Amino acid sequence: MKGVEREADHDEVLLWVERVAMFLTADGLPPVAGRVLGWLMICDPPEQSAGQISQAIGASRAALTTNMRVLLTMGFVSRRTRPGERTAYYRVEEGAWEKVVRRQITTLTAFREVAGDGMDLIGPRSARAARIREAHHIFSWMAKVFDDALPPTPAKET
Repeated sequence: MKGVEREADHDEVLLWVERVAMFLTADGLPPVAGRVLGWLMICDPPEQSAGQISQAIGASRAALTTNMRVLLTMGFVSRRTRPGERTAYYRVEEGAWEKVVRRQITTLTAFREVAGDGMDLIGPRSARAARIREAHHIFSWMAKVFDDALPPTPAKET
């Protein structure tokens, strides 16, 4: 059913939100933050207040506040206010996924330097350096793959 929007059952939506949360939890994101992000990816309207999000995912306002701070800091979510209102609204930040992936790539490929320093410390040809050489080799390969990769093209709505 590509290109055709269907009205999903609220329980189906929450199951999908939970799948997003569990996927992101494997990378260290707290479950509530994953649920918030999952909800903001699929909700309508795309901007939601803390109260709307809290009610939708069944999280306390305190848990929501803490986890929203995590998502704001990571660049996944942005916060907006509307003229004449005191309520803040949250939405998935445009380009968030690319920013997050680029930051992770930078972090991963930076370990190549750490591994190189380890080999320099104990000698690159020593038996002890074999484990470090393997890490250096993999992270060097990753850096080359990402350096050679074409930038993503913006997703188009269908």
